[in-house]
Amino acid sequence: MHLLERSSPLRELGGLLAATEAGGRVVLLAGEAGIGKSALVQRFTEGHAGDARFLAGACDPLLTPRALGPLHDIARQAGGRLAELLASGGPREAVFAAFLDQLARPPRQVVVVEDAHWADEATLDLLVFLGRRLERTPAMLIVTYRDDELGADHPLRGVLGALPQGLVHRVRLGPLSGEAVAELARRAGRPASGLWELTGGNPLLVTELLAAEEPGVPATVWDLVLARLARLPAAAQEVVRLVAVVPTRAELWLLEEALAPPPAAVERCVAAGLLVMDQEAIGFRHELLRQAVEGSLSPLARRQLHRQVLRALSDARGREVDIARLVHHARQADDLEAVLRHAPEAARQAAAVSAHREAVGHYQAVLPLQDRLPPPARAELLEAYSIQAYLSGLAEQALDARQAALRIREAEGGSPERLGESLRWLSRMSWWAGRRREAEAAAARAIAVLERGEPGHQLAMAYSNQAQLDMLAYRAQAALAWASRAMELARRLGDQETLGHALNNVGTARLLSGDPGGRADLEQGFEVAVAAGLFDHAGRALVNLSSSAAEMRDYRHARDDLDRALAFVADHQLAGYTSHLTGVRARLRLDQGDWAGAERDARAALAGAEPRRQGGITVVDALLALGRLQARRGDRDAAATLDEAAARVLPTGELQWIGPLSAARAEHAWLHGEAERAAAEAARGFALAVRAGHPWFAGELAFWRWKAGAPPEVPAVAAEPYRLLLAGDWRAAAGAWEALGCPYEQAQALAHGDEQACLRALRLLDGLGAGQAAQRLRRQLRAAGALRVPRGPIRETAANPAGLTGRQLEVLRLLAAGQSNAEIAARLSLSVKTVDHHVSALLAKLAVGSRRQAAAAARRLGVALGEDGGPAGQS
Repeated sequence: MHLLERSSPLRELGGLLAATEAGGRVVLLAGEAGIGKSALVQRFTEGHAGDARFLAGACDPLLTPRALGPLHDIARQAGGRLAELLASGGPREAVFAAFLDQLARPPRQVVVVEDAHWADEATLDLLVFLGRRLERTPAMLIVTYRDDELGADHPLRGVLGALPQGLVHRVRLGPLSGEAVAELARRAGRPASGLWELTGGNPLLVTELLAAEEPGVPATVWDLVLARLARLPAAAQEVVRLVAVVPTRAELWLLEEALAPPPAAVERCVAAGLLVMDQEAIGFRHELLRQAVEGSLSPLARRQLHRQVLRALSDARGREVDIARLVHHARQADDLEAVLRHAPEAARQAAAVSAHREAVGHYQAVLPLQDRLPPPARAELLEAYSIQAYLSGLAEQALDARQAALRIREAEGGSPERLGESLRWLSRMSWWAGRRREAEAAAARAIAVLERGEPGHQLAMAYSNQAQLDMLAYRAQAALAWASRAMELARRLGDQETLGHALNNVGTARLLSGDPGGRADLEQGFEVAVAAGLFDHAGRALVNLSSSAAEMRDYRHARDDLDRALAFVADHQLAGYTSHLTGVRARLRLDQGDWAGAERDARAALAGAEPRRQGGITVVDALLALGRLQARRGDRDAAATLDEAAARVLPTGELQWIGPLSAARAEHAWLHGEAERAAAEAARGFALAVRAGHPWFAGELAFWRWKAGAPPEVPAVAAEPYRLLLAGDWRAAAGAWEALGCPYEQAQALAHGDEQACLRALRLLDGLGAGQAAQRLRRQLRAAGALRVPRGPIRETAANPAGLTGRQLEVLRLLAAGQSNAEIAARLSLSVKTVDHHVSALLAKLAVGSRRQAAAAARRLGVALGEDGGPAGQS
């Protein structure tokens, strides 16, 4: 069949394939469901079959996706070492390396990963792995996905952003024009009237409506599919219904085993246009059709069909069946025994390839059935789930599961070692959930229980856990003492896990005490953990290295440390750290004057932890960065953002968050002229910071107390820029901040100088978009008698924290007014394709996933259109 209005993307794909002689290319093929992505890839494959070898794999919409599903599909086509490693359960690093080696062999190869919006975590890792290494490989990677299903928090969005942009080429398929739809109707011998309006130009919907045998147009595709289904013989209907409960496609052997239909029945399904079949499998021409049929089934019929499929998959002798599929069908069949049998193993397999969220999904399927297990097995299940939930950033679920497991251990009176281990994990998870007291109590109990037995690994880890708690509380000497005990026992036992864990604590304690030698300890801890395959501990070493650098304003290292840590935790699916690190980077960017980047990071961190209640303390850094940014700009949301941060921070008692929270809320109060509240907020963390000897927290809180009207008190530990300013040397303080690359703090120091210094501060604040702070400084200048106080920037500049270009602002205003891309193009005398590019860039810069969300952002930023077509709001 000829593809209408697709010659341009086909030519583009052909040109990119030819360009792979100079190095690899990545094509991101996007569009809504039914827009023709698979058809385009199929036509491209057919047209270039003599130019390259094509390897294709698909992601499936299983309840819990199968780990590395597309790679298993590809391995069956490629064979060789890749297939051997996957079949034997080889290490993920070896599997990825084997795949890269496969792509480097002649002939030139094209890898197609379809429906990446359904990809599991391990497959997302694979895409990043390939993207970063494809430059030197003469191969092409095509990734198809539904971009209309990618919200700001979808994991694929982060993967697409992580791909090397120099290799990436984006191809987005739009709907068919009215002329193309009319041509399709003409070819089908049908009237075109109203067809484009009914379908929106979606090729699938157009094709389905035109394929209907009855005259007229059914009201919905649902009606159309069911009407066509009803016209099939009973045996063919059984085939369609069974295939409908198998996500993506059903293997032919599976169809035979589960149903054994007569060949004529299968052929009728294909002839009717409902199903398509190749040499190995049969499936619907589009997922929407499958969903329509599946949704039409009664609960009883759906359950029975899933039981048939489960039986066939379970009895598949000599065939490789992904266990995630067994779990999916067992859950849908309500076969509780099968869920209990398969889900824990599926979770273990997913965890083994760092697909922690998939592991959580499998464990959550079996948790309601835990009462069927004997107590020891139930405790093991809860403990395993708690670790995967912890690694996935689900702080509360992890803690709840660990507490339940501990109750079972205590009731059973098991070995002290297992009880001590559970207590030690309870301590860690309690702290991560923001419960310092419970963490301290569990840590002490763990040590007490374990010291009653023979010294071993669990006791060493309990010592190191206590060192970690002390380090996090800035009790450096206590942390070093406990860590020393842990390392001494670890070396005696040859215990590399504890050694790496304790080195992390030592290094961080030293860095937070101002000892730069702590970096070497953290690097050693990282190397020990990586060598032992302990990626959580390795990730924590990099987290501590980067967050300590940012906290201590070590800007020589902080940016590189954060990028390195984020890459590592993403590669190893340590989602529990990702939101935290992204929030730390938001804080760093705020400090360094990249406010657009700070907002993107903060919102990405918060979106990644949705629902936010799962974020625990991991989103505090993001909330504080966003709240301070909003306060400085004068956004109405600032108070609510900082209140949310306070609700998480205050119960923890942790200085690392109480210090920044106190400063942020003091600044917000001062910017609004509430000196008394500013002083109270600053006082909240001041004594704590001085007692801990924290130079930056103590200095900043002393500064805000002074700004709020208290006599200047210069703590001996205060960092130099604050010490200089509190001593009256604003010029030296401004120079110190400038040397650090902190323009907002530089402006604060200059604002205490003469009129020229204040005017310079005003220029810095206006350049940053700090409208509220600039407004306060303007009032200060006028009160001091300054005759020429510059007006503020125009509304467009002040309301543009996302760093949009002038043209992008115009497009955003029209988009917020509800205009289509075609209407925007006509209004601005641009091509529709150019507007498409502008809209895609807007969504990325605003960190939103839809036009509706972009319109909401435009209203929030004050750049929406008023009734007269100009910017809304005051100028």
